[in-house]
Amino acid sequence: MEVIHLVQKAVRGNDEAFEALMKHESEKMYKTAFLYVRNKEDALDVVQETVCKAYTSIHQLREPAYFSTWLIKILIRNAYQLLSKQKKVVLTGDDFLNQAAEKGTDSYASELDVTCAISRLEKNYQTAIILFYYHDFSIRRIADTMEKPESTVKTYLRRARLELKNLLGGTDTYGKSVV
Repeated sequence: MEVIHLVQKAVRGNDEAFEALMKHESEKMYKTAFLYVRNKEDALDVVQETVCKAYTSIHQLREPAYFSTWLIKILIRNAYQLLSKQKKVVLTGDDFLNQAAEKGTDSYASELDVTCAISRLEKNYQTAIILFYYHDFSIRRIADTMEKPESTVKTYLRRARLELKNLLGGTDTYGKSVV
């Protein structure tokens, strides 16, 4: 069944259609939540809260084609609410990398390096990077989700890439090595 058709049915109150949509989006929601909160339990809490809010407000969705964008927008807000409500202390730097090294392989550690670097970005940069690279959102769709002009999103992405390059041991904007 096509996703837009399921969304239309869910908007009209079909619980089975809503459940099918949540199953379709669940992995993407969990991965996104984990990128923000960086632990399994909190990520699951964010996803659960997102599903609840989406269920109670799906009738307000104006454009079924933007269901995924709408859902991710709810999820991002929930992740930031959880982090600010708990005034969460997130492992960064050496603590986070030591934990990564204990867990296993080099590829896992390098994936955690990227996750750690993304978590150190400013909030808007984080969101732009996650939506662009992890969800393959277009610039326009990111702009809609973030409620920002497309030019601002492009700036966020450019600046975030530069910061990530610096954080991951790349080179600075002048081509000089930062390590």
